[in-house]
Amino acid sequence: MQAFTTLTSRVIPLLKNNVDTDQIIPKQFLTAITREGFGRFLFYDWRYRDAETLDPNFVLNQPRYQGASILLARSNFGCGSSREHAPWAVLDYGFRAIVAPSYADIFYNNCFKNGLLPIALSELRIDQLFHEVSAFPGYKLTVDLARELVITPDGATQIAFDVDVHRKYCLLNGLDDIGLSLRHADKIRAFEARRRIEQP
Repeated sequence: MQAFTTLTSRVIPLLKNNVDTDQIIPKQFLTAITREGFGRFLFYDWRYRDAETLDPNFVLNQPRYQGASILLARSNFGCGSSREHAPWAVLDYGFRAIVAPSYADIFYNNCFKNGLLPIALSELRIDQLFHEVSAFPGYKLTVDLARELVITPDGATQIAFDVDVHRKYCLLNGLDDIGLSLRHADKIRAFEARRRIEQP
């Protein structure tokens, strides 16, 4: 898993509440079990007019937001079914952080397990950020995970957010559940060797 320390990026504003996992990655694309390749289907029903044609009115397709790695969203993001493909698609598209007032619990947990940082800020803060992103083309935010801050372009506004200590440690060090286990690889191998001798 790729480590997350600091990120400075353009921001894509998605002005929709209750974005569910079937909109994030529709069910017909859940045929693969690897994490790659889902980005092209992210928000498929909104991004495409048909199988080949992008909708130029949808925010992800607008030139001013290309290359953004921060998604600004509304409340209850990631609701619906528990598919882990949803954070896979968000990450594979190129996002590393989501900023929203609230998230569905399973989606929120799955984000951390896959190296995606979901940040919860107040509705008022989110409203302010939507206004600024809309008003200033090329608007960028900096996310500093170590200090738990979202920083506006001029550096004048620093917005604090909370992250669980263990999840923060895992993101900063690029450790998913398997990575955490592999830190003890020598002990695991020693246990297996001893077990083969004691219980052949």
